[in-house]
Amino acid sequence: MRKRRSFTPDFKQESACLVLDQGYKMTEASRAVGVGESTLRRWVEQLRAERQGTTPVGSKALTAEQRRIQELEARIKRIEREKDILKKATALLMSDSMRS
Repeated sequence: MRKRRSFTPDFKQESACLVLDQGYKMTEASRAVGVGESTLRRWVEQLRAERQGTTPVGSKALTAEQRRIQELEARIKRIEREKDILKKATALLMSDSMRS
């Protein structure tokens, strides 16, 4: 069984930049960085979308700005979960104090 390779967001971004910014053809760039064309095509599309302001869902962002957005969105979700827990705990404590 072949081990699945993983790549850093910086590597993906630099690879996609070969196509978007430096004029490489997809086949040339994929050969140069040692990844399959379909993989590189996915990175290119992701980088193109990120440059237009779209934050990727389900994958790690390539650009620093989009990574920061993902971090902040994750922090907001965590804080909202904590807030909901505190609301429920407060309601439970209030109902217990009313009974006594």
